[in-house]
Amino acid sequence: MATTSPATARSDPGRVTVVIATRDRRDRLLGTLDQLRALPEAPPIVVVDNGSSDGSAEAVRRRSPPGVAVVALAENRGAAARTIGVEQAATPYVAFTDDDSGWMPGALTRAARHLDAHPRLGLLAAAVLVGPPGLGRLDPVSQLMARSPLSCPRHLPGPPVLGFLACGAVVRRAAYLEVGGFNPVLFFMGEERLLAYDLAHAGWDLAYASDVEAVHEPARRVVDPARQALGVRNDLLTDWMRRPWPVALRSTGALATRGLRDRAARRGLAAALRRAPVALRQRRRLPDGVERQVRRLDP
Repeated sequence: MATTSPATARSDPGRVTVVIATRDRRDRLLGTLDQLRALPEAPPIVVVDNGSSDGSAEAVRRRSPPGVAVVALAENRGAAARTIGVEQAATPYVAFTDDDSGWMPGALTRAARHLDAHPRLGLLAAAVLVGPPGLGRLDPVSQLMARSPLSCPRHLPGPPVLGFLACGAVVRRAAYLEVGGFNPVLFFMGEERLLAYDLAHAGWDLAYASDVEAVHEPARRVVDPARQALGVRNDLLTDWMRRPWPVALRSTGALATRGLRDRAARRGLAAALRRAPVALRQRRRLPDGVERQVRRLDP
C-alpha cells in the first residue's frame, strides 16, 4: 500500500472528513473532487484507490490539491477500502462519497451538528438526490427511509433506520471503527445492511436526516447479471452471519427456488456457498431487540 502524507487531510479544523473509494474511474473521480473542494465547508478528503489501472491515484497527485490525501492500494479491496480512509481521518466524523457522487452545500455542517447533538448516533443516512445538483430526484431507498416504521427510545434527527446508501452516509468515526467497518467477506454490493446491523448490535443509533443531502450521478448501466449475483450473494451471507437460523434457512430455500428460473440467483447462491466457511466463522446473532426491529422491515 502506497500512501501520500495524510498531513494535509489532518490540518483542516472541520468536523467531517470525506472518504472516497474508487477504481478505474479517473475522470469521474476528478470531477467529484472538484465538486467537493468547491463546498463552503472545504472538507479534508481521503481518496483510497482500489488498485486502479487507469492512473487515478497519479492523476489526483499531479493536481496536488490542498486537503486531499491519496492512499493507493495494490489490489481491489472492495467496500472495505473505505475503512483505510476512515483510519486516515483525523476528524470525529467521516462522510462516504463514491466517485460519482457528492454533497450539497451545507450538508456536512448540518450532519456534524446532528452528530454533535446526539452522542449515541453512529450513522446518519442522507437524503440522496439522483441527478445533477439542484435537479436530482430523491432516490427510492431514501424515500423508504423517510417512511421508516422503526422506533427508538431516544430523540433522533429523523426516522431510525437499519440500512443506508453508502454514497450518502456520515458515520461517527469511533463507532465505525469499533464494529470493524464494512466487512471484507461481502467485498462489494449491498454491503451496507451488515454494517447497519453491527452498529445497532453495538448499541449505536442510525437515523435518516432529510436536511442532509447528497447527490448521486451514476452512469447509465445495462442490466449486469454479475452485479445482480453479487447483491444476491451478499444478502444471503448477511442473513447467515446475523439472523436467526430459521430466517437464514428460509432465505436460502427461497433463493434456491428462485435459482430454478433465475441465473443471477443460481450464481449468487453458489458464490455464497463458496464463502460460507469464512462467513459462518463470523456468525454473531443479532440481539433480540434489534432482530425485532429488523423483522419489521422484512418483506
